[in-house]
Amino acid sequence: MWVIRALTALLFAALIILIDLPLHLITSLIEKAKPGSCTEFRHSFARFAMQGIWLLAGGKAIILGLKKVPTDRAVLFVGNHRSIFDIILAGSLILYPVGFVAKKELRNSPIALIMEEIHCLFLDREDPRQGLKTILTAIDYVKDGISMFIFPEGTRCKVEGTFLPFHAGSFKIATKAKVPVIPVTIVGMGDVFEDHFPRPKRATVVIEFGDPIETADMDRNAQKELPDRVKAIIEETYARDKVLIERK
Repeated sequence: MWVIRALTALLFAALIILIDLPLHLITSLIEKAKPGSCTEFRHSFARFAMQGIWLLAGGKAIILGLKKVPTDRAVLFVGNHRSIFDIILAGSLILYPVGFVAKKELRNSPIALIMEEIHCLFLDREDPRQGLKTILTAIDYVKDGISMFIFPEGTRCKVEGTFLPFHAGSFKIATKAKVPVIPVTIVGMGDVFEDHFPRPKRATVVIEFGDPIETADMDRNAQKELPDRVKAIIEETYARDKVLIERK
């Protein structure tokens, strides 16, 4: 059964990529005449793609706190990172334009074009200069009203329930743009795919969107403490939410 789910999800993803090629050409022409006019459409198309892949792969999610997220301004989503499905699930739930800061290797993947269309950025953590340029671009996006989602651990954590250090540079996107930080805790995602690669599994995960943390009036000490503060919130939320899966 898992083979059928995996093949169906892959075929759906391939179809989305093929459909996106003519859509990209059409929307690019429209954008030249009227910049920004296709932003909502491109994000809606990408959201549809992520929703389809998540469902076809067999993922199920308990969703908490989504109504806490402001919809009248851009925010910075900050989440723990365990799986390639983290982006797929989160992107399928946020119903307005949001770009993701992803690792540079995805720039050469088949989905790179779609990612670029929805304001995703590719971060090279081995090159500080390029990394700074990426963060500055993300700040500009947020100032222009496009929310961003970043995983400050910098890479996927290999063991479910553990966390890597949160890189402070990630939070400059919020503090420089003076927008709220939304902690996003994802529990059990490794059980969907990574823990038994390459076999996708029907598994339930929990994703919880935390209370907004305002950054507009933060002093330097509060900004310095922000990464550890958000990490502590996510760790506490993870410990609480994993009980919901254990009861399944």
